[in-house]
Amino acid sequence: MTTHFITAEIDLQETPTELQKVIEAELQKQGTPLRWAITSVDVAQQKATVEAVVTRASAE
Repeated sequence: MTTHFITAEIDLQETPTELQKVIEAELQKQGTPLRWAITSVDVAQQKATVEAVVTRASAE
């Protein structure tokens, strides 16, 4: 198992609950999230930048 630092750009959602679900679904595509945080928001473009640490199975 390896850990990776990733950055993702997410479209802002109507509610915080929806935003959390969209973020977690996007991170699952990259691996199993250990932690994540919204690090910036671009209100003009309606985008949030998320930084995360995910784990992935090692290819052996």
